[in-house]
Amino acid sequence: MLDHAVRYAEERHWDVFPGTWLEAADGREFCSCEDTACAAPGAHAVRPDWANQATGSATAARRMWGKHPKASILLPTGRTFDALDVPESAGFLALARLERMGLPLGPVTSTPDRRMLFFVLPGGAAKAPALVRDLGWAPSSLDLVPRGQGHYVAAPPTRVGGMGPVQWVRRPTAENRWLPDTEELISPLAYACGREAVAARARR
Repeated sequence: MLDHAVRYAEERHWDVFPGTWLEAADGREFCSCEDTACAAPGAHAVRPDWANQATGSATAARRMWGKHPKASILLPTGRTFDALDVPESAGFLALARLERMGLPLGPVTSTPDRRMLFFVLPGGAAKAPALVRDLGWAPSSLDLVPRGQGHYVAAPPTRVGGMGPVQWVRRPTAENRWLPDTEELISPLAYACGREAVAARARR
């Protein structure tokens, strides 16, 4: 975990901070926070002032993970990137469409609870609701969650409970260092989330 955290800070200039981690006992895993009803075991902030703890310094990251080697890697949004969080099925549909259209893509993660997060330029989360309305959708009708200032996301290879690790669908590379703006991704993402919403209603 230390190596990954340092790499994010050093190579991508992303702020990082350590979260909780998983402990094992009696054949089961539980969150280091010791809350038996923890919603994100092993993958949430330890302190309420986590925003002040986040650092882009590789030296500071080494020091923090040196103290807690198993700690999850959390990345604050609203600084060097924002994220558009959608259901996994909608994410893969949008991804295929974006690739066919030749649109730029930044890094994309997949979480064990079947969500996908598309990294975009900072400030993109705030613009997303208005852009969705411009496309004819009510933001509340789509399962599209903009994550910007005040939020954070778990970075690979953080493990969440017994569900597995967060993974890269599109890894950070030299080619996708320059992130797309929300305007470039919102139409395929909203369309895919709209299809998902219609399908969910049909299944009821």
